[in-house]
Amino acid sequence: MTALAACDAEPAPPPPPDPLQPLLDEALALAAAYDRAIAADPAASARLTPLAADHRAHAAELTKLINPLASAGSAPPEPAKDLRTAEQTAQRNAVAACKAAPAERAALVGSIAACRATHVEALR
Repeated sequence: MTALAACDAEPAPPPPPDPLQPLLDEALALAAAYDRAIAADPAASARLTPLAADHRAHAAELTKLINPLASAGSAPPEPAKDLRTAEQTAQRNAVAACKAAPAERAALVGSIAACRATHVEALR
């Protein structure tokens, strides 16, 4: 009856929150703040929309870093002609995430940024 003994074990405590979670929360809050400002002053849309988009891109990259399974397989495959553009965007996002990453994650995220830059060149 050793199989039943496993049922009596205490469940493992949940993992601690990721240290990058506050950066993700802030990026989402800033994007929402820009959306509210644009809704209040549509004339400012051209100036503010790119800034909101930057915060959304940051949030997307942080989400991938914090929980890589959350975005795995969620995007449809890119057409071949768009691969270079997708790699350029991904490389810029990785650089931004690297700059914001704590020291213990900077090497990994920097390596990802370098790899994506190599992909951009390979797709010329």
